[in-house]
Amino acid sequence: MKLRIMLVDADLQRMDLLMNTLQDTGHWVIACNDEAGSLCKHVRDIQPDVIIINTDSPIRDTLEHLCVIDRDEPRPVVMFTHDNDKQKMRAAIRAGVSAYVVDGMTGSRVQSIIDIAMARFEEHRTLKNELEKATATLAERKKIERAKGFVMKQRDCSEDEAYRLMRKMAMNGNKKLSDIADNINIAADIFV
Repeated sequence: MKLRIMLVDADLQRMDLLMNTLQDTGHWVIACNDEAGSLCKHVRDIQPDVIIINTDSPIRDTLEHLCVIDRDEPRPVVMFTHDNDKQKMRAAIRAGVSAYVVDGMTGSRVQSIIDIAMARFEEHRTLKNELEKATATLAERKKIERAKGFVMKQRDCSEDEAYRLMRKMAMNGNKKLSDIADNINIAADIFV
């Protein structure tokens, strides 16, 4: 599979070496020698499938830009470095780096490292989406429970009856139950 790879390296000689290796494996490579300056802009303009950063040691500005990229335009990031400092490794992973490789850039390993980074990125994205969905579902349930409590108090009815009333209102108004709960909770805030 041919990938659009954005290669970031301040060392032009080292960048050429990796760029040739990637192109020999059939990838389309766009090189950037500005490690931190306009990383976010380059990602927006290039829309790479993978970002590879080759650096002696990750700098704070680069990690901050990677955090923004992970938030706004997430994609797999591979970082080749000579720095095996555990704090920098953790900071890079928190910033969205999918693979942090210390002293391990050889032509024969590059493709497998990219494949692993992409798989890890997809797994991380799936877990993050599931967490966001579960969090939203929990928040929705809390809204419904609060609204149900208000209906029970106002109507002096059971929990099941309050739920049926709210569900009937949702069906009659062709709305989601959570929307009805929002309206009831707004009313509850006004009257309580």
